[in-house]
Amino acid sequence: MRQTHFEAASCLGYWEQSIFSLDCCDREIMSYVATISGISSDMVCDVLVQSMEKRFGAVSYLPQPIEWLTDNGSCYIAKSTRQFAHALGFRISTTPIRSPQSNRMAEAFVETFKRDYVYLNDVPDAEPCLTLCRYG
Repeated sequence: MRQTHFEAASCLGYWEQSIFSLDCCDREIMSYVATISGISSDMVCDVLVQSMEKRFGAVSYLPQPIEWLTDNGSCYIAKSTRQFAHALGFRISTTPIRSPQSNRMAEAFVETFKRDYVYLNDVPDAEPCLTLCRYG
């Protein structure tokens, strides 16, 4: 599983940040969150739990270890995030600093999402963009 984040400017003049959890096997978006405030460790943990529940149902621990690959953003490398992910059964991996190409699937998703949903549509805030993602 990979988790990625990106920022996009809204027409209202503020930056929106999103994080997505991507399944590497079927390239599915398993969970996401969007906010106009900073992304916190708690948000990352919520996305982890939602992703785990989507794939395995209501379990408190993964049936087998799964790699969780992220960049080195503060919300991902926070001690509380890492401890929580480890307690759920994730093997924690981070990309090398300043090396986005090492998480190519996530980077390709961000490029495609911005191109197809953010830049081509009149998106006043995050919700229309995420709705397009779900049903577009």
